[in-house]
Amino acid sequence: MPYVLSLVLLVVGLVGLAWPVLRVFRGLRSFRSAQREVVGGVTDRAGLLRARFAGLRVAFGDRWRG
Repeated sequence: MPYVLSLVLLVVGLVGLAWPVLRVFRGLRSFRSAQREVVGGVTDRAGLLRARFAGLRVAFGDRWRG
């Protein structure tokens, strides 16, 4: 019955490896959500900056024309 000991060690080893892997995936999930939030904020700010420049172009164009 030495195969039972081998099976028990195999199961314990797999559980021992699964625990840190799951922790890493949880950490990556929180990192990804933070990354999405930062990218969304930067995209919003870039859009606002483009809108401001467009508004300035219109304002200067109106001022120079008339």
